[in-house]
Amino acid sequence: MIRHALPIGLFVVWILLMVLPPYTLWTLRESWLADLDSPNIQAEWNQFRNDMQKQSDRSGPVQHKVPKSAEPPLRVWLRDYFWLAVIAWAVLASVLYGFFGIAVLGVTK
Repeated sequence: MIRHALPIGLFVVWILLMVLPPYTLWTLRESWLADLDSPNIQAEWNQFRNDMQKQSDRSGPVQHKVPKSAEPPLRVWLRDYFWLAVIAWAVLASVLYGFFGIAVLGVTK
């Protein structure tokens, strides 16, 4: 009985692994983007870029690069690369969980 329930249990956990994190990210995405649209966040990002510009002109052992984006990276990621992140999550989590599942099934047989 347990041998038949284990693959089904592993499959159910995999489905949850594929659905819950992307769904959570999807539900939080709109509120995060709304928070990131505040002028305060943009001002902090502009200040950071200005600081990097000042530090990049210094000669020394560490050279800082000025970020190219005029927007905070999290805003760009959530707006432009969200689906790429979901696909990457699905692929990487599936591969890792697949190896884990094979190992669990191998140990239990």
